[in-house]
Amino acid sequence: MKVLVSAASKYGATSEIAEKIANTLREALSERGGLGGDDVVVDVVSAEQVGSVEDYDAVVLGSAVYAGHWLESARELVERHAGALSERPTWLFSSGPIGEPPKPEEDPVDVAPIFEATKARDHRVFAGKLDKSSLRFVERAIMVAVRAPDGDYRDWGEIREWTEGIADTLAGEGQSGGS
Repeated sequence: MKVLVSAASKYGATSEIAEKIANTLREALSERGGLGGDDVVVDVVSAEQVGSVEDYDAVVLGSAVYAGHWLESARELVERHAGALSERPTWLFSSGPIGEPPKPEEDPVDVAPIFEATKARDHRVFAGKLDKSSLRFVERAIMVAVRAPDGDYRDWGEIREWTEGIADTLAGEGQSGGS
C-alpha cells in the first residue's frame, strides 16, 4: 500500500501535522492485518511539490486556513489532480482555529468545492498554532487587531485518533481487495 500525505503550510505548523499523520499511518498500517511493514509506503510531500497522485493507493491532503480558505498551493493541487483524487480514497484536513475555545467558532473553512472535486471520505478541522513573532509586520498587526492568542492549540491525540481511523479503513479495504 502506498499513501501520499500532502499539505500546504505557510509557517510550518500544518506541515508538522502532515508529518504526524504520516508517522501514525506508517505505524498503524504496519500493525494491521495483511499489511506487513514492507508493504507500506507513506510519502510526505508538500502541496507545491506534488507532481502526480497516480502512483498512490490513497491520499491525505491538508492545508493551513487563512481567511476561511485553503492556501493556493493546496487548491491548485486539487485542480490539477481532481480526477485522480476522486478515483482513490482521499481524506482532507484543515488547520487553523486557535485559542480556547478555538476561534473562529463558526465553520472556519469553506472546503465544499474541494470535498466535492476529490470525492473525499472525510474532512477534519484541527486547531492550529500561532507564533506572532514569526509573522510579517502586516500579519502581526492583523493578529493583534483581532486579538488572536499566541500558542500551540493542536491536539495531537485527536490527530492520531483520526489518522488511526483512516488506517483501519485502508487496512480493511486492503484485505478485501479494495483500492
